[in-house]
Amino acid sequence: MNSQRIVNSLHQTLAAHAAVGVARGELLARLGVRRPIDLLFFFPRGYDEPAPLQASTQFVENTRVAFAGTVVEISGRVTQTGKHILGVLVAADDGGAVRLTWFNQPFRRNDLRVGLRLVASGLLRSTVLNWEMVQPTITPLAENEPAALSKPLPRYPLTEGLKQAAVRSTMQEVARPLIEQIDEVLPEWLRERLQVPDVHRALADIHFPENMEAALAAQRRFKTQELLVLQLAITLQRQQREQSAHAPPCEPSGKIHARILNRLQHTLTGDQLAAVADIGRDMARERPMNRLLQGDVGSGKTLVAQYAMLLCAAYGHQAALMAPTEVLARQHVDHLQHSLASSRVRIALLTGSMSRGERKAVVESAASGEVDLLVGTQALLSSDVQFKDLGLVIVDEQHKFGVVQRAKLRTESQQPHYLVLSATPIPRTIAMTAFGDLDVSTIREKPPGRAPVNTYIATPESLPAWWEFVDRQLSKGRQAYVIAPRVAEVGASDAASAEGIYQSLRDGPLSHRRIGLLHGRLESAEKESVLGQFSRGDLEVLVATTVVEVGIDVPNATLMSILDANKLGLSQLHQLRGRVSRSSHSGFVCAVAAAGCDTEDNQRLQAFAKSNDGFELAEMDLVMRGPGDLLGTSQSGLPSLRIANLVDDAALLALAREVAKELLHDDPQLA
Repeated sequence: MNSQRIVNSLHQTLAAHAAVGVARGELLARLGVRRPIDLLFFFPRGYDEPAPLQASTQFVENTRVAFAGTVVEISGRVTQTGKHILGVLVAADDGGAVRLTWFNQPFRRNDLRVGLRLVASGLLRSTVLNWEMVQPTITPLAENEPAALSKPLPRYPLTEGLKQAAVRSTMQEVARPLIEQIDEVLPEWLRERLQVPDVHRALADIHFPENMEAALAAQRRFKTQELLVLQLAITLQRQQREQSAHAPPCEPSGKIHARILNRLQHTLTGDQLAAVADIGRDMARERPMNRLLQGDVGSGKTLVAQYAMLLCAAYGHQAALMAPTEVLARQHVDHLQHSLASSRVRIALLTGSMSRGERKAVVESAASGEVDLLVGTQALLSSDVQFKDLGLVIVDEQHKFGVVQRAKLRTESQQPHYLVLSATPIPRTIAMTAFGDLDVSTIREKPPGRAPVNTYIATPESLPAWWEFVDRQLSKGRQAYVIAPRVAEVGASDAASAEGIYQSLRDGPLSHRRIGLLHGRLESAEKESVLGQFSRGDLEVLVATTVVEVGIDVPNATLMSILDANKLGLSQLHQLRGRVSRSSHSGFVCAVAAAGCDTEDNQRLQAFAKSNDGFELAEMDLVMRGPGDLLGTSQSGLPSLRIANLVDDAALLALAREVAKELLHDDPQLA
């Protein structure tokens, strides 16, 4: 077949293919499969591996068997108690008969029809008339599909109206004849290095495997190829940026280094000093720093970020710090002003809630160079915010911002040093993908003098005893957070909303205490007022949504109640717990599970109670919830992967990263 005919056969519209038709073509298009080439790379999610087929003459009662046959009768009825019973009589290929019975699964009738060939597997029992299987597993067979269950049956993603048998039939009739037309992109030496089959063998085995070993080898081929392309792109992007961009060098000489450490007014831990050394080496070069600073809650990342800002200011360059909330931005300004009291370094705040006049003054000061350190929210991304000499950009809580947002402060005209902070420890596989172009500094060590936090899991029924304990602690001068997942009541029984619990505490167990309410719907001035009152101790209890998970620093607050805790991930729960581990007083956290939470929720909460290690919990959260939920898929910069999985394929990702480095070392431009 000539090249033009090959292109046409691979790229024609599937709906126009005689074996597909318009209706099935439209269903496949919903899944992104519009052409034969899309079909070839539409991979199974898994495989069905039933037991070997048995003839009905070999059936033994109370054993699990599998057999092939054809549906000859379908019947259904509803009992007086409302139970649905679906019965299907199947003629086995060797002439025997088996009745398949399902209880309360009327939807199965949609997958069945008289004349349908299928494979059924389940526990066999004998009746007066014939054999019977109750609640069996069935696999419909496409027309002319052999019933050989020694071969795995691929299980494809589906959409409403599309059946597995239809997809398998389309694969047989459309995709299989085109496999040999696909060009190999991995040379033989690279396939040997990766230990994967060639593309033709892999495509055949992923869709039509003879056994599971062949299917797994084919999956490995396409997973590794996908991850290798990803790692090559990340590494090339990094190399190109390092070669083309130039940032102002800021070398931390002994005198400057000592002066900055003195300004910070804290003795840094070993991990903090190591991170400071990393940043100092990066900023001493013209090549822009591109570093991720991650650490557990309360590990002191803010001090390290302040060091970088002061180092930049020491050389006369401007620094900008972007925080996800106005509360956190103001807190950064407060810390900087405290560290730089009596200093000539000029600090300003830019937020969306400022008056037009205030905003205009700050923007003009940044453009003229009259501001050295500018801290703000997303307001920093406005097109009219310009800097005279921007030397450093810091993005705090980087996963709260989208990829495009994070890049906006780096323009063609200015290529500053770049530091991103993550209060959520990042699993290794995520660090190699979403943040693969960044160097990483990690702070595990906590500042000395921090008391442990005691974590308990409770039910709503045990809350009265907990509120009594909270009341006793408040009498000792401590303060408490009460966290609710929602702002307002959405139903009469929604007592776990912030407004609902605020009212119930004021009217009930803590009615004699000074209680405040904080959530995202309040005006900025009102938020600041409530936080100020809590920070000063004017409020004893702060009822809030998860808006407090990041950055709020009130050392005297040692108690936290988290309602409907099962609705939060491990990393978010750990972030919240970090609000009560900031002093020498012991902290107490009570995570209240909503009634009826499932086994996975309970496992997550038990893990939260047992571990105070944010890095361990982040890895567990990745396994339990997946990378999208961990960072927020739309915001995270995580790649869209067709077949690889960042949880299950960590070893393949590490191999791909290693091979990508080897390839680019031998051929930097990948020509």
